[in-house]
Amino acid sequence: MAEKPDLFLRKATGLIRSWSVMDAFIYAFFSVNLVTLGLYTISQAWAFQGGMIPALVISAILILSEIVVYAGLIAVMPRAGGDYVWQSRILGGSTGFILSMTGWCFILWLWTPIYADMLRHIVLVPLAAVLGFKEAALTIASSPLAWLAVCIATCLFVLLVIALGMKAYARVQKFCFWVGNAGLAVVLLMLFAGDHSNFKASFDAGALQLFGMKDAYAAVDAAGKAAGASTPLWGGTVSQVFLLMPFLAFFNLWPNWGATLYGEVKGAQDFRKNFIGMAAALLVTTAIVIVLLLAIDKAIGWGFYMNANAAYWSSRWGLVEGPAVLPVWPYPALLALLSTPSTLVRVIVLAAMAMWFFGWAGTIYLSSTRILFSASFDRLLPEAIAKVNPRSRTPINALLFMIIPGLVVSVLYCFNIFNFQSLTLVSTLVIAATFLGTGISAVVLPFAKKDLYAASPLAKFQIGKVPLISVFGLVFCAFLGYLLYEWVIDPNGLYGISYKNVTSVVFMLVLYILAAIIYVGVRGYRKRSGIDVNKIYGEIPVE
Repeated sequence: MAEKPDLFLRKATGLIRSWSVMDAFIYAFFSVNLVTLGLYTISQAWAFQGGMIPALVISAILILSEIVVYAGLIAVMPRAGGDYVWQSRILGGSTGFILSMTGWCFILWLWTPIYADMLRHIVLVPLAAVLGFKEAALTIASSPLAWLAVCIATCLFVLLVIALGMKAYARVQKFCFWVGNAGLAVVLLMLFAGDHSNFKASFDAGALQLFGMKDAYAAVDAAGKAAGASTPLWGGTVSQVFLLMPFLAFFNLWPNWGATLYGEVKGAQDFRKNFIGMAAALLVTTAIVIVLLLAIDKAIGWGFYMNANAAYWSSRWGLVEGPAVLPVWPYPALLALLSTPSTLVRVIVLAAMAMWFFGWAGTIYLSSTRILFSASFDRLLPEAIAKVNPRSRTPINALLFMIIPGLVVSVLYCFNIFNFQSLTLVSTLVIAATFLGTGISAVVLPFAKKDLYAASPLAKFQIGKVPLISVFGLVFCAFLGYLLYEWVIDPNGLYGISYKNVTSVVFMLVLYILAAIIYVGVRGYRKRSGIDVNKIYGEIPVE
């Protein structure tokens, strides 16, 4: 009779490597999405002194260290679960579980209303306005109940595209990639063909036609100046530029977002391909953002654009009293289209630009499901979470684990219960703390897992006699340390999520404590069932 295998041994996961390197690149490109995350973030960064373009360039250079770290770890251990697998095998199970579960799963519940906010301002409000549904556009833009409805719609769309499986999702994002970029090309052409001297008249006419606003340009400009709009396009001291970077991290810290999926990417053991794919996503996006900002400066005027952002956000954040001078978010694509009277052209271009959202929307939960899947496969979560649909090869239960709590958090956020809307940057802080764990894993990998490292293609990459991944791991950790210091201590009072924000502190503590309770409780339960979790973490997961 064959000997019964020990309980810590893993079976095949049921996942398949169905993505190409190109698919992974598009996913990374959408993860640092310049139209959704990029413009949304830049619009809120209106009260800084450092130049926007220098901050974008310097932060991109520093984030290249992140890409080296992740490309290297993927090449060594290309497994579904990414950060969780690396941290739990290098730093230990408790560290890997608590950091990854909080940073890749629990905190994504907070991203649900943030994604939905972009859907309503980038897609729904502009389209409703140009189609003549002024009241509907204004309601969607301002009503918490409408926002919650958009949250539900976002989750339903994400559930559909992810449940179809990786192959189908790859086709969706590829279509959105090409159509979205075509729409952006048209917007850029219109902006570069425009002239700031003619924009005032276009803005006044468009604001009156679409939203019933009279003499809008002068009112918005004055409101922005009164709110203190100050962020320049260029210039600022080095320290002022660095103070802008923690805000921009909300947008550009994510070229590694597909790392948890590389157990399903062909050729993932190739360090160079991994690096090129993620680096291209970051650098190309940074270059396009800079071109877009220069186009905005030419056609709209950087000063007015920042004033419009300040007018909108200062009212929404409750920094000024009275009715909103600008009731809708100043979406650059819509501003560019004010120069054309054709409703058909406006609709076509806005619909094409909407693909930036729909190609990106799945990133909210897709990567997280692989963390849940891997933790479940390690027996640290119920086995049902790791159950893979035999047709789509998708862990449906893991997806539901993300969506349902995400909607609960959406209620708190949309209606600003317990001041939840002040937590926007917390969604980045907690993930950055997880990335710090991975950065430390990269530093110690060549020494903590000598045989594994020596057998990997990464071993030949060194700077002198020091492993390449350790050097860049230290740079990445230093950068993250700076970001975390600015967010948590916030000596200049710029980010609003420091230890002084009680809601922020309590929310983060609840998430980390929840992860710790799950880990300790399930580990104890597994031990009583005869499963040695230490043995599980002593093995590299089989795919």
